[in-house]
Amino acid sequence: MVAVGRRDGSAVLATPTSEMAQPARADMGEPALTFDDVYAAHVAFVWRIARTFGVPPGALEDVVQDVFVVVHRRLAQFEGRSAITTWLFEITRRTALARHRRDVVRRTEPLEVEPAGGADTFAALSRAQAAATVAEILDAMPEDKRIVFALVELEQLSIPEVARMLDLNLNTAYSRLRLAREAFASAVLARSPR
Repeated sequence: MVAVGRRDGSAVLATPTSEMAQPARADMGEPALTFDDVYAAHVAFVWRIARTFGVPPGALEDVVQDVFVVVHRRLAQFEGRSAITTWLFEITRRTALARHRRDVVRRTEPLEVEPAGGADTFAALSRAQAAATVAEILDAMPEDKRIVFALVELEQLSIPEVARMLDLNLNTAYSRLRLAREAFASAVLARSPR
């Protein structure tokens, strides 16, 4: 097991190792989930969802780490009554909300995107600026609409999946998505050069 020190002096799990693999759902005749598999397949999803919940870029690493500490501790209890992404979404939501309660933060930090490779600096800069613009627009949206928009448009989940994840009426989910799309389009139009 590899532990890394945080800024606050505590040590937490940094990278999954094979020692941490824990079987889950094996008693149900399904293949066992291991921590390594869950981490590898879903760390990017958890990262994006944490950002969707307004976790500032400087705190993203800590929040994602906290999510996977909970996953490591509770993976054996995952019964498979929902999709693993739904389970991870709930853990991420609770972790992000706990973070917000712990320290009230203003979301004024720009989204940090590192250029890939450096081969095409202009393209990397353009992508970083586009990502920062999208993050600013999403941050300005009300949370209920932002979450539905991000799950449908960015995570490519279906509206019925999102409605189940958020425990919403299907029509409410469609309405929030429509309003979020309108708000997003208006914000993009307002930012475009004339």
